[in-house]
Amino acid sequence: MNFLLATLNPIAFKLGPSEVRWYGVIIASAVILAIVLAIFEGKKIGIDEDTIYDMVLWALPISIVSARLYYVVFEWSYYSQHLSEVYRIWDGGIAIYGGLIGAMITVIVFCQRRHLSAWLLFDLAAPVVLLAQSIGRWGNFVNQEAHGGKTTLEALQNLHLPEFIINQMNIDGTYYQPTFLYESLWSLIGFFILISLRHRLHLFKRGEILFTYLIWYSFGRFFIEGMRTDSLMLFSTIRVSQLLSLVIFVGSISWLLLRRYWEPQNQWYLDGQ
Repeated sequence: MNFLLATLNPIAFKLGPSEVRWYGVIIASAVILAIVLAIFEGKKIGIDEDTIYDMVLWALPISIVSARLYYVVFEWSYYSQHLSEVYRIWDGGIAIYGGLIGAMITVIVFCQRRHLSAWLLFDLAAPVVLLAQSIGRWGNFVNQEAHGGKTTLEALQNLHLPEFIINQMNIDGTYYQPTFLYESLWSLIGFFILISLRHRLHLFKRGEILFTYLIWYSFGRFFIEGMRTDSLMLFSTIRVSQLLSLVIFVGSISWLLLRRYWEPQNQWYLDGQ
């Protein structure tokens, strides 16, 4: 069983001269599962399968590009001197918040052109996006990234973590906090909460599943980000994701309450398309 204790190889397999990394395999698997679940839910609220496919075909590539641009902008001191590396996304460097911003803008434009409710599409997508984020963090695990500060073997063992996680957190002889795991579990719990509540009669109006997702994720991300060692920084002192998490958390609560009490005519989520 010693092979279980070895550091995981980030390369899943090779296709000729090309290497396929576990990170890509895990992300692709998360996206496929999210699409399948979205289609299943779409049938319940009157959103047809082709609409979901069309939305994904636009939102997915744009979200990848925006996730990369977001990262490059906040690491511009490096990329301004290495312009040839800006597009080298396979070398690492994407940001979830950047991807979410790009995807949300794309969905808004898509829905305007199709005369669909963007709020309803957001509500449909929010839980499965949270699940995809939970799964995607395991790509960071394989790459030994998105981890926290230094810790000890004893501290990790006291968390009752599986041996393979503890071993993967041993990077060049030093153990680190598995913040990837904390965020993955937080997102997974949020996913189950949303899918268990969204079909309750007269609980969520349109847009409120989205806001609940944003509130849940940003709250957890704020604290987890404070533990990480690879945060994007603003003015060398402010963690960008912590600042954005705080803005999203406060803004989402405020907007949810405003829409619920000042626009009571809004449709319920279960009213469908």
